[in-house]
Amino acid sequence: MSLLLKLAGFALCAYLAILLAAYLGQRRLMYFPDRSRTLPTEAGLHEVEERVIDTPDGARVVAWYGKAHPGQPTILYFHGNAGSLAARAPRIERFMAEGWGVFMLSYRGYSGGTGSPSEAANVADAHLAYDALVASGVDPRSIVIYGESLGTGVAARIAAEKPAAGLILDAPYTSIVEVAKSAYRYLPVDTFLKDRYETSAIIGKVRLPLLIMHGERDMVIPVAMGRALARLANEPKRLVTFPNAGHMDIYVDGNPGLETVRDWISRLPH
Repeated sequence: MSLLLKLAGFALCAYLAILLAAYLGQRRLMYFPDRSRTLPTEAGLHEVEERVIDTPDGARVVAWYGKAHPGQPTILYFHGNAGSLAARAPRIERFMAEGWGVFMLSYRGYSGGTGSPSEAANVADAHLAYDALVASGVDPRSIVIYGESLGTGVAARIAAEKPAAGLILDAPYTSIVEVAKSAYRYLPVDTFLKDRYETSAIIGKVRLPLLIMHGERDMVIPVAMGRALARLANEPKRLVTFPNAGHMDIYVDGNPGLETVRDWISRLPH
């Protein structure tokens, strides 16, 4: 019996150590920044300029901005939890080839920015990005807010609070809590997760035209979450799923992501 008690005590201590490590390092498990700073021209984007936004609390975030052709929308883009702006250069290039403008914000600690990312910081900085875009002369009625993966929670928050032409959610989740629960089933993430990104609680506040896109083979954020958000969202809304797409590949490998966005944008009120 004493051996069993010792083993049980050891197991409990080990589990508590895991809990402590997960709690203290939770943002390292959520955000995977590429901190290197690359100029747009170095990524082959010669019509895109770097913008640096200084935050009220002393951090600095980096954005890339390419202007729209006359009469075309500007996509205010919030990216996923890994990589950098440079890693998304092909997507920027595709969008700008359509004549659309792109203002892509990178989070704190990404792409040469300072500070550390968090839900509160990312949402606050997204507001600054929106305001900077409008201050540069872009009409809010021509802004399409776009969220990619982690950025869908940020995009939904901005769309619920700011005027715009529409909102695109690319591989969205109901909440990061639900994503974490499926990935870390042995941890009480409901209790200790700080950055929760509860999009399901926000989406009903969005009163903009909405496009949700999701790969049916997405192994990171299940397509069921995109469908759940579509059910909760207000009209006008459109859900498009891609049978052959996984996570974040709707624009490659023959998936018609670009055609879907082009068609949806063409139907927006002018």
